[in-house]
Amino acid sequence: MKVGFMQFSPVFANPDRNVELIREMLGRTEPLDILVLPELALTGYTFKDYKEAYAYSEEIGGPLTSELISIASEYNVTMALGFLEREKKKLYNSSVLLSGEGVRGLYRKVHLFYREKEIFLEGNKGFPVFEINGIKIGLLVCFDWIFPEAMRTLALKGALIILHSTNLILPYYQDAARTRAIENRVFIVLANRTGVEEREGMRNNFTGGSEVIAPSGKVVLKVSKNQEGIFSVSINPGDARDKKVTELNDIFKDRREKFYEGWNNR
Repeated sequence: MKVGFMQFSPVFANPDRNVELIREMLGRTEPLDILVLPELALTGYTFKDYKEAYAYSEEIGGPLTSELISIASEYNVTMALGFLEREKKKLYNSSVLLSGEGVRGLYRKVHLFYREKEIFLEGNKGFPVFEINGIKIGLLVCFDWIFPEAMRTLALKGALIILHSTNLILPYYQDAARTRAIENRVFIVLANRTGVEEREGMRNNFTGGSEVIAPSGKVVLKVSKNQEGIFSVSINPGDARDKKVTELNDIFKDRREKFYEGWNNR
């Protein structure tokens, strides 16, 4: 299976142009099976308030979704991308999984970062797992990384590959993702963005460094802070079914949940 990420700087508040950028970049790259795009890939990130964000939001199944499904069909690719989702008057920082067959899955960001709390509602769908070509897939969005329970929940549900859309400004996750991959024995496809957004006294400097990490923690593909384009690598998802660290240690079978006090109720 060939997986990859698109690292770029979305044009702020211009979804139509960003959709065209996705089409253009796919037209210049080799075929791949799964493509992950950054958080809020169609709109940019630094909205001043709920009202402004709402103006650029869309319900799943709207015109942008339809256009992306058409692109996915044209290039025979499954895409996971950050999406500014509207549900009536509610806004969610979401990740939508889609292919030429239509919408395959939806995840709403559970852990909101900083001023996102002033714009979005916390995700209400938990951590669902979806299946693509017989492979179980999990979706996460940016700040979810800092809560180990998020990826662990997906791994316990059988996800072999975590498609992680991000707009990272903190400098930690590109390194910390190796630990997340090791402790769950999963593949991580981390799609971050480039560039700077500066608006209304707010400044976000995005850190790039998108990467694909194997269950062993090995970084099998990585780009720099400012590289733009679609980058891909071939992986064997079955490698993530092996949860053994040694012949006698299985990271799931060795869990001793009765001693994990407060895990569910603290």
